[in-house]
Amino acid sequence: MNNISLKPWSVESKAIDLIQEVAQLFVEHDLCFGHGTDNPLDEAKTLVFFVLGVDYLDAEESSSKRISCEEFERIRDLVNQRIYDRKPLAYLTQEAFFCGHKFYVDERVLVPRSPIAELIQNQFTPWIEANSVQFVLDIATGSGCLAIAIAKSFPGVEVVASDVSKAALEVANINIDRLFVGEQVTLVESDLFENVEGEFDVIVSNPPYVSSKNYQDLPAEYLQEPGLALVAEDSGLDFISRILHDAPPFLKDNGILVIEMGEAAKAAERMFPYPFKWVQLEKGGEGIAVIEAKHLK
Repeated sequence: MNNISLKPWSVESKAIDLIQEVAQLFVEHDLCFGHGTDNPLDEAKTLVFFVLGVDYLDAEESSSKRISCEEFERIRDLVNQRIYDRKPLAYLTQEAFFCGHKFYVDERVLVPRSPIAELIQNQFTPWIEANSVQFVLDIATGSGCLAIAIAKSFPGVEVVASDVSKAALEVANINIDRLFVGEQVTLVESDLFENVEGEFDVIVSNPPYVSSKNYQDLPAEYLQEPGLALVAEDSGLDFISRILHDAPPFLKDNGILVIEMGEAAKAAERMFPYPFKWVQLEKGGEGIAVIEAKHLK
């Protein structure tokens, strides 16, 4: 592995100085951000504070903290991997924040980042009455971030979370245990709806929707993630098409389907004759559609 050129460690080294230096290195090496942070300074802060064991919310207080020799070497090692291996930071720290909760992540799953988070925090209003939600299905759950965030937002609601990947379900199970939602969230190994039973008030899904062609052009950081969770045939519409077709028997009459389509949104709108309601998000993100059960059945 190549080695970055951080200024030599000294007993005078402070967190704030090292953060600025790391951020500048990230700029110089033209990294891509989008797995929890969106700029080099926040990424540098997250990395340094992770090694120091400091809560990001205590940043101002901790910026003058002295860096030990051991901490300096650990930071340098992580920065090397971030720059030269192009590993997303969440894989280096094995943690990612979503809907205010800390999730365990590794290369078996996508790094949690779906804009559906905003809908969960708003309890899916105005699309459905929050107090009417009893059963929720999360298709292609990956790390379990959507299912678990829903369980936290709707105490008492039962959530089924399915995924075709055994490896992803192992990660989801870790998060269910760590976030204490085992009584609410049930995992099912299933190719979409194949092994799912029941009717649900809400079906939510962030399925693969990146076309094979576009996948090859993604920044190197995204190529570190499991292709199974990103790539879809038929110009990115394969899984979206199957979900739209197969969802009706699993939705209650007043239920809704919430699906992230990302770059495939425009193609989906042209291809499928559904009255998609495109969600306008205050926190950014696009390609999230809500479809009412009556328009699917």
